[in-house]
Amino acid sequence: MAEQQRQRSLSTSGDTLYHVLGIEKNATPDDIKKSYRKLALKYHPDKNPENPEAADKFKEINSAHAILVDNTKRNIYDKYGSLGLYVAEQFGEENVNTYFVLSSWWAKVREQNSKYSSIDCKLSQDDLPFKH
Repeated sequence: MAEQQRQRSLSTSGDTLYHVLGIEKNATPDDIKKSYRKLALKYHPDKNPENPEAADKFKEINSAHAILVDNTKRNIYDKYGSLGLYVAEQFGEENVNTYFVLSSWWAKVREQNSKYSSIDCKLSQDDLPFKH
């Protein structure tokens, strides 16, 4: 059940982590670092012991920071969103592009096949080139 909910929340947009840190997509590594430090101090569990939501926000900030400071993960996230990061986890960072190329190709093949499989063909024995 938790795995299904996780997959439903995966997206291909690649914007959310930037919003978590309050930065633009074209932020520099220094911008990311400054925003992370500011938010980490604000939401640190030791500074907010009575607020369990602060601890969750702190985890979210740490996760966003860890991805956005890693150039490979950031590129994957920018191109494929959280779904790309999930694919990288499952199949390796070097296989993400291949996964999406093959998925795109497979979807096109299935779409074409579904068009042909829905054609209603009515043949009689007289239409066949051989007789029973």
